[in-house]
Parts: sequence; C-alpha cells; structure tokens
Amino acid sequence: MTKTFDLTRWRHATGAAVTAVALALAAPAFAQDLYGPIPDDPNMGGTLNMGLLVEPPGLDPFHQAADARIQMTVLMYQGLFYEGADGEAMPLLAESYEVSDDGLTYTFKLREGVTFHDGSEMTAEDVAYSYDYIRDPENGSPGAGDFEIISNIEVVDDYTVRFTLSAPNASLPMTLGNKYGAVIPAGYFDDENAQNRMNSQSVGTGPFQLVEFNPNSNLMMERFDGYWEGNAPYLDAINFSFLPNSASMLVALRNDRIDLVNLSRPQDVQQIEGIEGIEIERFPSLNQKAIDLGAEQEALSDVRVRQAISLATDKQELMEAAIGGYGEVIGTMTKAMEERWGVPIDELPMQGVDVEQARALLEEAGYGDGLELTLTTINGYDWMDPAAVTLKEQLGEIGIDLDIQRVDLGVWIDNFRSRNMGLTFNDWASQPDPNLLFYRHFHQQPEGADFRNWNNEEASALLDEGRAATDYDERRAIYADFQMELAETVPTIMLFSADHVVVHDADVENYVQHPTGWLYGLVRTYLDDAE
Repeated sequence: MTKTFDLTRWRHATGAAVTAVALALAAPAFAQDLYGPIPDDPNMGGTLNMGLLVEPPGLDPFHQAADARIQMTVLMYQGLFYEGADGEAMPLLAESYEVSDDGLTYTFKLREGVTFHDGSEMTAEDVAYSYDYIRDPENGSPGAGDFEIISNIEVVDDYTVRFTLSAPNASLPMTLGNKYGAVIPAGYFDDENAQNRMNSQSVGTGPFQLVEFNPNSNLMMERFDGYWEGNAPYLDAINFSFLPNSASMLVALRNDRIDLVNLSRPQDVQQIEGIEGIEIERFPSLNQKAIDLGAEQEALSDVRVRQAISLATDKQELMEAAIGGYGEVIGTMTKAMEERWGVPIDELPMQGVDVEQARALLEEAGYGDGLELTLTTINGYDWMDPAAVTLKEQLGEIGIDLDIQRVDLGVWIDNFRSRNMGLTFNDWASQPDPNLLFYRHFHQQPEGADFRNWNNEEASALLDEGRAATDYDERRAIYADFQMELAETVPTIMLFSADHVVVHDADVENYVQHPTGWLYGLVRTYLDDAE
C-alpha cells in the first residue's frame, strides 16, 4: 500500500485514515500561502528598487553556497517544493505524491504546463537530471549531502518521477526545495561554460528571470511572462542595487532611489523612524548569528578550549552590540523553530557566563598563560564588526587575545567549503526542519560535510536516527539529545536570531519577509503608484 498526498491542498487534516491516505484539507488552496498572501486587487507593473549590502558571489544555485545568492535565486529557480514558513513543504513543481509503506519510495506527479525561461517545457526528464546532478558529489555542489539519501531517480512518464531512498527521510519533501539546486533543462551542465552563463542568463521556471548582473553595481530581474501561476508576479521588474555600507543605504532611502531594504543595525533603523512616507516592519526569523569553532586548529581541537569560549561568551551583550533589541538570544535552535524543536536554553550545558570555570578549563587544557586566536568576520555583514569588538573584550577576560580579520564573502565561502573555518562568525538561515538545519553541517563525512571538523560519532548517529524517524514526538526527543551534545562539545555557539527589519516606501504593498531571509515575498509585492 502507498500513501497518496494531494498537494493542491496541503495542511494536515484530522480524520479517519483510508486505504490511500489523501491530505484532503479544510485549509485554502495552496496558492493562498505560496510566496505570501495573495492580494485582492493588486496593481500590475512598475519596477521596484531594492538595496542590498551583500552582493552574491554568483547566481549558480547548484554550486554557490552563499546565503546572499540563495535569497535572490529563489525568485528565478524552483524545486519540487516550497519551504513553508511553518515547517510544511508546499507544492511548487510537484502536484501530488505517493509514499511506499516502507518510506523508501516517493512517486511525484508533476505540474503540467510549466515552461523554463528559454521557453521549453518542463518534464520528468528535467527533474531527474537536475536532482541527479546535485546529488552527485563529483559535481561539486555544497548541497550534495542533503540529497545523499537518494539512491535512484527514475522517469516513469513525462509528468511522473520516482525517487528511491537508501533509508527513510522524513524531511525529503522539504529537501526538494531550491536552497541548493532547482529544476533546469536536462543536459544543461554538459556545456563547460554553463556555470558562468548562469550569471548572465537564468534557466529556471521561477516568476522572475535574469536581465543583467553587474558586479559591484546592480542586478536586474524582470517578470517571466511564461510563468505557470496565474497573473503572478505583479511587478514588471526588480532592480537590486549593491551598496557599500549602511550610510549609503540610508541616503538612498531618503532620496527615493531605494524602495525596500532589510536593515540589520539598530542605529540605522532608528535614523529612519518617524520619516514621512517610510514604513518599518519586523518579521520573525529562521536566521542565526553564530560563532563557529573549527577543530582543524590545534587549540580549537581541544573541547575544553571550545567550552571555555562558550562559557565566556555573553550572548545578550553580543546581541545588544550587534543589533540592539531587534532579535532574541537562542540556545541551539533558530528562534522561529525553537518552540517546535528546541531545548530551552536554561536546560543546555555550557551556556555563559562563567568566567572562573572558563579560566579553569583553559588552565586544564594547558593554556593557563593565555592563548592567541584569529576571529574571522565578513565584509558587508555589518553586525559582525561591533560583535567582534565585544567578543574580543569578553574572551580577553579569560586570557584569550583575539586578532580580528575581515575577509570578503568569497574568501570566507572558500574557507567554509574546504573545512578550514577556524574561529569565525557565521550568519545563515535554515529551512524549517531540524534535519536540514543540522545534518549537512554537523554529520561526519562522507554522509555530511562536517564543516567544523567536529567528527562526533554520537552526534552523527543521532542525526541518522532523526532523519529516519517519522513520528514527531520521536524526532523531537532525538533532536533534543543531539542539541545537548552540540551544546556540551561546542563545535558552534548559536548566539541569537535577528528579526528581519524591513524598511520600505509607503507605496510598496504586500511584502512579507520569509523567515529564512530569502526574498520570496517579492513575488506577491506590488506598487501603489505602478505605471
């Protein structure tokens, strides 16, 4: 027997099970929540100007890991599912699916009438090619580990594709989103210039298509008239301007050169408050600001040193320095997932501040006379600068002297992918599922990437169990055990989740910020003064 899921209505309903279990739901059709709320009578047309402080190093959704890339390419590329903000995988290019009783076979019925930006029709062959490409580690995708559980993809007919797994994976639908990868035309990467071409021409099925990408200047997208979903999007075009700092962003806002921006520094938000014609909104976040501790460095390979750093870190003080009150301190789970999946911070070990215990741990580790470490921060991530100064002061209390080194995002990404992170600030968002939050980052190689060289067998075993479990209570208990191990042995210190603070012109309507920080909401945005 298989279980059948009709994705045109997607919320789980209560009621008796039947032989073929359908998710027949009392909720509105999925389009009411896809990308954001659908307005009754939106204005059509116009160009929205959005300011960004961090420029993506490239636009290839298969090979570029930067969050600055992901937030933009989700507008141009789509996977089988959409990352619903509440943890449900919602339909994009999949329309329905069946799951075998053993949880190892997923058969997806695809949406018909979908076209790529080049005008060709999407079929099951394209879906199989795209996910086969990303899951092959030889192709160098940073997301390959997310798809490692897939053992085979079979084209059944033009609009049906079957995935076979090596083990059950409760988060597979959410994994088949488009953080990494997307559905693109079969054979696309056969051309050796294909990766670079993605910086000048999009090949997805998304609501917007690329017009031009001018590094250090701007990126322009325009409405894809062949998009499959009704009359969306409402804007004719979006012009993303890359600005060097927050001061220039504020000037652009005041001079009406920018219509919409996310601001991360409280002092910037305060300068905008009360200005006529400018509105400020706050949205919850799946983002986390963190300190990563790469065990490839000799001192950081000692768990006692990592524990000492954790016990010396005052998260509240760091958050106040970095973003003021526009966020919330966290333990081992992003704020938007904390209620459903998190262990309360007061139940976790190694949460600061305990300076005396931290000093004792350093003494025990052989660093009683002090220790010098380099802290890496990323240019363009404004919160990191005041946080770095504050962390330097905090760790100085236990005899650790920090040398602060700022690098460009591309350099940081290279270090990240080569597992040579050292002590660094990190800033990343998760899809709303604990397997997708933890597995690739923290599982031992080769199944995971283990970016911090943690090499923790117990934690990896728990991640395997959590991925395979399908019962919520069982999964929650497993991930609670994992979080306790994470907090105890400190490969990372999750600091706080920052609110998304969106500042926009009063003519910008219906923009809702997705908790990942990705710019999905622009699909539902319109301008009151559109011409």
